[in-house]
Amino acid sequence: MTSMLEVRGLRKIYRRGLIDRTPTFQLSADFTIDEPAIVGMMGPNGSGKTTLFELVTGSNAPTEGEVLVQGRNIHKVRTDQRDRLAIHYHQSYQVRHFRSFTPNLLLDAAGSAYPVVHLFDEPQFNTQDGYIGFMLDFFRKLRAQGRLVFLCVHPNEKFHLEIIEEICERFIFVQNGTVTTLDTFDALLTHDPARAYLGTLLPEARP
Repeated sequence: MTSMLEVRGLRKIYRRGLIDRTPTFQLSADFTIDEPAIVGMMGPNGSGKTTLFELVTGSNAPTEGEVLVQGRNIHKVRTDQRDRLAIHYHQSYQVRHFRSFTPNLLLDAAGSAYPVVHLFDEPQFNTQDGYIGFMLDFFRKLRAQGRLVFLCVHPNEKFHLEIIEEICERFIFVQNGTVTTLDTFDALLTHDPARAYLGTLLPEARP
C-alpha cells in the first residue's frame, strides 16, 4: 500500500552566505503517515514548522532527503501541479505560492486533480458564534474524503489546546529543527519540550 505521506531523511540547512557556509539553522524530519488523518502540530516560533510545510509542498528545496505524496516525489512534480498533491494555507487561509528554476516540461505530472495533503499554518480561529465549529467540520470533511490534514497552531489560549485535543488523531512537535511524532494527545502532554512550551496551558489534571 502506498503511504499518503513519506518524509524520508529530510534535512534543510540554512547557511550564513555563499562564501561563509556556517550553518545558521537546520531542520531534520523522518516520518510516514499511511492513512487519512488530522495531525496537530505545534512548537515555538522559529522552530521550523513553516519550513517543514514548505518542504512538504515542494515550495522549498531540501538539502537532503525527499518527500513523497502518494508515492510521488513532490520536488519532481510540475510546479503548477504540486498543489494538487499538497497545499499550504498560511494563517488567514491564503495559499502559499512558489517558484522553480526547472522547466515544467522536465518534471512529472501530479497524477491528482485535488490536493491529497492540506496544511493549515496557524489558522485564525475567530471566536464568533459558530465559526470554530464550522472550521472543525471542514477539517473533518477533508479527512472523511480521504485527505491528510495538518493543523499547526501556536496556542496562546486554552481553547486552542482543546481544539487540538478534540480533532487531532496524532501529533507533531517541532523544536530547534527537531521534528518529533507523537501518537496521542497524552503523549504530547508528557513530552518534556512540549510541556515546557505549553507552560500554564497544560491541563491541571494531567501529569
